[in-house]
Amino acid sequence: MSVSIPGRVLGIDPGSRVTGYGVIDVAGRGARQTLGYVTSGCIKSGSGEMPARLGVIYRGVKEIVDEFQPEIVAIERVFLAKNPASALKLGQARGVAIAAAVSAELEVAEYAAREVKLAVTGTGGAAKTQVQHMVRVILQLAGTPAEDAADALAIAICHVNTAGLAPALRP
Repeated sequence: MSVSIPGRVLGIDPGSRVTGYGVIDVAGRGARQTLGYVTSGCIKSGSGEMPARLGVIYRGVKEIVDEFQPEIVAIERVFLAKNPASALKLGQARGVAIAAAVSAELEVAEYAAREVKLAVTGTGGAAKTQVQHMVRVILQLAGTPAEDAADALAIAICHVNTAGLAPALRP
């Protein structure tokens, strides 16, 4: 079965201080499907009070959605952190990013970090540098994107590579 997801995908790598984003276009169908780089970067919310930082993230994601008009948003799931306070802050950052996408009536797909690494590098335990390298190769970029932006682009690529597989794998 050939999987094909044409359109524009926004990938988000949430963080309480830095939230990475990456937008890719998907063209063609099946084996002729191609990915094209649109933009990527980081929303830097600084080190102020958490409510203000969450506002920066929400507005940043909303601006990206308004400007680039993605058809779907793919975001990393929260992992279990050793520090509960860090996990809570990450969850809040992730929540406002999802709220910004949902407020634009976009569907949100969620992927675990291991799923993203596996879909992009072929191994779920890949290092950040491996993810950056493969994102650069897959999207044929002239340079290596920043870590958080590369992670966001990897999340978008993961969505394209895996989104259509779930229905095909159901019994």
